[in-house]
Amino acid sequence: MNSFKNLVLLTLTAIAFYSCGSTRGLVTADKTPIRTSLDLKNVIDDKVMVSIDPGSFSTDEVTFHIPKTVPGTYSTDNYGQYIEDLKALDYGGKELEVTKSDENTWLISNAKKLDKLTYYVNDTYDMESKTENAVFSPAGTNILKDENFMLNLHGFIGYFNGFKEVPYEIKISVPENLKPTTTLPMAGPTDTYPEMDVFTASRYFEVIDNPILYAEPNTESFHLDDIKVTLSVYSPNDVYKASDLKDKMERMMSAQKAFLGDINSTKKYDILLYLSKWDSTDAGGFGALEHHTSTTVVLPEAMPKDRLEQAMIDVVSHEFFHTVTPLNIHSKEVHDFDFNDPKMSRHLWMYEGTTEYFANLFQVQQGLIDEAEFYQRMMDKITNAKAYDDAMSFTTMSRNILEKPYEKNYANVYEKGALINMALDIELRELSNGENGVLWLMKELSKKYGQDRPFEDDELIDEIVAMTYPEIRGFFDAHVIGNTPIDYDTYLAKVGLKMERSEKQTGYFLDGQEPFIDIDPTKNNAVFVRKGIPLNSFFTDLGAKGGDVIESINGVPITLESMRPIIGESFSWSPDSKISMTVRRGDEAVKLEGEVGTPMLEVGTIVPVENVSPNQALLREAWLKSQAISILVPGKGNESDR
Repeated sequence: MNSFKNLVLLTLTAIAFYSCGSTRGLVTADKTPIRTSLDLKNVIDDKVMVSIDPGSFSTDEVTFHIPKTVPGTYSTDNYGQYIEDLKALDYGGKELEVTKSDENTWLISNAKKLDKLTYYVNDTYDMESKTENAVFSPAGTNILKDENFMLNLHGFIGYFNGFKEVPYEIKISVPENLKPTTTLPMAGPTDTYPEMDVFTASRYFEVIDNPILYAEPNTESFHLDDIKVTLSVYSPNDVYKASDLKDKMERMMSAQKAFLGDINSTKKYDILLYLSKWDSTDAGGFGALEHHTSTTVVLPEAMPKDRLEQAMIDVVSHEFFHTVTPLNIHSKEVHDFDFNDPKMSRHLWMYEGTTEYFANLFQVQQGLIDEAEFYQRMMDKITNAKAYDDAMSFTTMSRNILEKPYEKNYANVYEKGALINMALDIELRELSNGENGVLWLMKELSKKYGQDRPFEDDELIDEIVAMTYPEIRGFFDAHVIGNTPIDYDTYLAKVGLKMERSEKQTGYFLDGQEPFIDIDPTKNNAVFVRKGIPLNSFFTDLGAKGGDVIESINGVPITLESMRPIIGESFSWSPDSKISMTVRRGDEAVKLEGEVGTPMLEVGTIVPVENVSPNQALLREAWLKSQAISILVPGKGNESDR
């Protein structure tokens, strides 16, 4: 993901976290938990003091880590860069020798004498506009004294090598006006710690899998059968209350529950929504990060309510579907994830692609959107996927996603990844006479594996073929393992659809998750109009061209920092709003002026075929509504054909 895309509304989600299943290694004599303290009361220079008491060690040296990579973002973020002044203290308060071996690792000598570690933590939100490869905001941290703390705990609390399976006790001192929302088990305040929130975790994985949002109370709860969902909102200018979003969230998640049926893996689910002011000191990477029983969401506070509601539906629906995969279906690479030397799985087509596909399919199946809207979403993904290498093996990309040239193709998991699942869904429906699709497949895989039984990474596709049809082997060999692009016309034709050209409305600077502008980090983050993509009417009517460097808008000099509020303001522009834009085109300064208009973009669209055959119509109904079709496709769907 490039730097500017971190600023736009990306429906980027994340895979659920799984900790290493290795043995505990050398344990303390009394097997006491690792006791960690965070001081949110006495914030100094926008930094939080952390103290970690690991108990006693029986070795002369021990290694302490802060995570290098959070699996959901599929990026190397080096959270250790936000740690300052780390000290190892003995039982007399004297400093022990500490050697920092890399950005996320500290080697502590004389570990038998170690009493505790202390260090300060900077938040990531303040650094986003100053860092080329900024941490994706939903995976980041915020420290705003007396007002807000976004605690993605992998940014605050580390682990000792060989001790990820040790229990943790987390004590947090916090101003009285701020209350926590988290699925982390809470054990206090207690008589021992009457003025501190006390949380417990059975192992390090639970620590980082349960973020905490501290803010003044702004929450709403509802039930999905036996699942309690809590929505907690931080709105810095008090623009939004949780009650403003509750009804839409409840309706949407109830529809998800109906879509999933008997797949149910959690009794509690929290949605932690951080609304950003979107200035140079606040979060700018919009989207969400998934955990087993919660999700962190970051969106701009300036969004109108209808757009915020739709963004929440699109983002949270994706995250909640992660309770299917990878929570219940995942490989050993995911289950035994190494936060500082990760080995990646081949199956992003499933972890992210299936989840993104379900986030759209359930809406049409449950009546939240109509068929035309669903078709357009799939068409947009076909268009967006063309911006990536369509001949790149998806399993190879997934396995090497942290490396070049694969890392720049990561966002394609939400485009082509979803389309792989669409084509697979139609293929399965046709082969099974409409009875079984990808949702059925995920349910069957959940029964076979589950939360505590990972699969072997190189055996999953063989297992899927064995569970389904021989033809599915050819699909995976060609389009997922292989490098043959999918002919979408072929699959759409099976359900009586075809692609045509049309126009759609976009934002002024963004088309949903795709920006029309970008930054050049080699030229002081200069903002320019993107080349090689269709531009909307806002740019073309002004006379802008791909490659134009934007020097000013309405007299405001354009930098990465100043562009943020302008994009925020654009949400409320009317078509007759005036704009003056100066761009540099080669060596020439060009002034562009006019009305902003209603931004339109020529796009492809998916439409029904006239005179569709009965089989096509019935197969489409089975695909979109999960209704079994009543006639057999010749040569398909019979047990003898399997």
